[in-house]
This record gives sequence, structure tokens and C-alpha cells, in this order.
Amino acid sequence: MVAILVTPPQAEPVTREEAKLHARIDGTDEDAKVDALIAAARLDVESRTGRALVSQGWRIVLDGPPVRGIVRLAPGPVKSVDAVTVYGADGVAEVVPSDDYLVDTANVPGRLMLSSGRFWGARALNGIEIDFTCGFGEPDDVPASLKQAVLMLVSYWYEQREAAAIGAVPAHVASGVQALTAPYRMPRLA
Repeated sequence: MVAILVTPPQAEPVTREEAKLHARIDGTDEDAKVDALIAAARLDVESRTGRALVSQGWRIVLDGPPVRGIVRLAPGPVKSVDAVTVYGADGVAEVVPSDDYLVDTANVPGRLMLSSGRFWGARALNGIEIDFTCGFGEPDDVPASLKQAVLMLVSYWYEQREAAAIGAVPAHVASGVQALTAPYRMPRLA
């Protein structure tokens, strides 16, 4: 199983102005740098938590149906399953009607259960694709603690532009980001 980002977020969880205010950056000379740091910090927080901060589209690709017919949908939180496509041995795609699977968006991570009596494709590799939308929604919907973690990382990385040795991140920054993201960590399942 592989997860592929199909539609990136249309906005970041914090604005350039919010990041500059937090990092005490004046002027516009480094706006491009600040924008890049915001995107990097969002990716870091998403990686730490297993959650998409702002709405984005993902695709999970499977070789075939899982043993129990349940597919874990990550990153979360899952908003909707937009399409399930299966491929025959000839490579022809068939979009599966939504009546042939169940979606659990209340669980974290989200889940999709495939109906047991249905043909789920014959292509040996990458025979099933599941497209879904995930994230907290718009930037205003992102929890404040996750936004704060993004701001902390932007500020730290703005000041510390050199590559650092492993473990060189100050304990107060590392523990602060960890404390802010810990309640949102998605359980890692095998």
C-alpha cells in the first residue's frame, strides 16, 4: 500500500503575516523564505501527527483487497472518500459504486471496508485506488496548538539557518513542538 498526495492544500495553516509577527520579522525582503519555512513546518507537523492540517486530496494504491477487507485511510482526519477504482487484468478501470463499500470517518485513522461479495480487480500490481479528501478543513479549522507548533518551527528555522548536528535542536523547541503535537498523533499500526 502506498499513499500519494494528489491535490495539495490550497492554503497554509498560518499566514505569512502571522509567521512574521511570531518570529518578529520586519520588511518584505525575506517573504519567500518565510513562505518556504511555513510549508516545511506544516509538512513537519503533518509527519509528526499523521494528519493533514488543511484539506488535501490523497490516493491510496493497493495491489489487491486486504485480508479482512478493511483499508486504513491515512493521513487523517478523513472528510470523504471521493472514488474507489479497480483495474481488471486488461488494465481497464472500473469506478466502484459507493454502495459496495463502507466509509468510517469518525475513527482515527479513517477506514474503508470493502464489500465481501464483490470482484475487487485482477491486476497483479496497483489493482485498487482509493481517492479521499482529508484534513481539518480550512486554515481557521486547524487546532490552535498545531498552528502554534508550525509557528515555533518557522521561528526557530528562520533564526537557525545552518545545518545542525543531530540533537542540536534546543530542548525547549523540541519539547514544545512535541507537547503541542502529541494529542494529535495518529497511532502507528502495522
